[in-house]
Amino acid sequence: MSRRLVLAAAQLGPIQKSEGRDVAVGRMVRLLETAHRRGAEVVVFPELALTTFFPRWYHEDLAEADHWYETALPSNATAPLFEAARKFNIGFHLGYAERTPEGRRFNTAVYVHPSGEVVLKYRKVHLPGHAEYDPTRTVQHLEKRYFEVGDLGFPVVRAPVGEAQVNIGMMICNDRRWPEAWRVLGLQQVELVMLGYNTPSLNMENRGFEAHHLRVFHSHLSIQAGCYQNACFAAGVAKAGDEDGHELFGHSIIVNPQGEIMAQATSWGDELIVADCDLGMCELGRRTIFNFAAHRRVEAYGRITGQTGSAAPAEWVPKG
Repeated sequence: MSRRLVLAAAQLGPIQKSEGRDVAVGRMVRLLETAHRRGAEVVVFPELALTTFFPRWYHEDLAEADHWYETALPSNATAPLFEAARKFNIGFHLGYAERTPEGRRFNTAVYVHPSGEVVLKYRKVHLPGHAEYDPTRTVQHLEKRYFEVGDLGFPVVRAPVGEAQVNIGMMICNDRRWPEAWRVLGLQQVELVMLGYNTPSLNMENRGFEAHHLRVFHSHLSIQAGCYQNACFAAGVAKAGDEDGHELFGHSIIVNPQGEIMAQATSWGDELIVADCDLGMCELGRRTIFNFAAHRRVEAYGRITGQTGSAAPAEWVPKG
């Protein structure tokens, strides 16, 4: 029996520092309405979809940043999003900053069933940036200050999405660049990876020496390779446009298990892209090239988990 899923990626335009959650939630509700009209069964929103990308700003006292975090879902501010999902019978993925009852802080994403129940939670593992103010940078990237490394691993759950049961996993932003993250999901037979990001058009670490066009290319390359090598679909969903004076590159995509881009956003604002996904496409790679049971050689992969930093190889010396 064919298993199909109508998947929507809901790119968001910029969310300014001065704008409240009501503005962002209102825009997301309108995107859910559009998704309903276009027949989507699940909508994927970006990383930190409720606020601006606040790790650009330094606070000496972390408590001064508490207003950026969510302590409960749904909250009064996010309730309209949950209500719209219930009304339209659409599941959704939401990225947000989480503060736990114990005061821990994570860059988090959840998949929410149309009933409003949280099916799966993921906390970002690969945090880029730095923890202390860097006077040499024109733009700070303080994710290591505002978030702990995720403590949930890379979980996959089999859950209803529309009329299909789907193996769902999640990543956030920088995770997409790490093939280990994709492989851990692939080893759990993931079929759909939900992935949000807030990626700037310029790499501040390279002080402008990375060609502008390569920012989008490297993002797409990572997602397309991850889907191909792990036989899964993915929705890679961005923020886009000028957010508080900083350009985010957008170019949200939906990718199939062959690594092909099925749909791509072309604007700098709120935009919904939709693809009809045949989940049976995941089976070919798992039966053939990426049949892990038949072809993986774990005895040769010790360095993957046994070593963190890179190490120089031994130097060859001629015998004579």
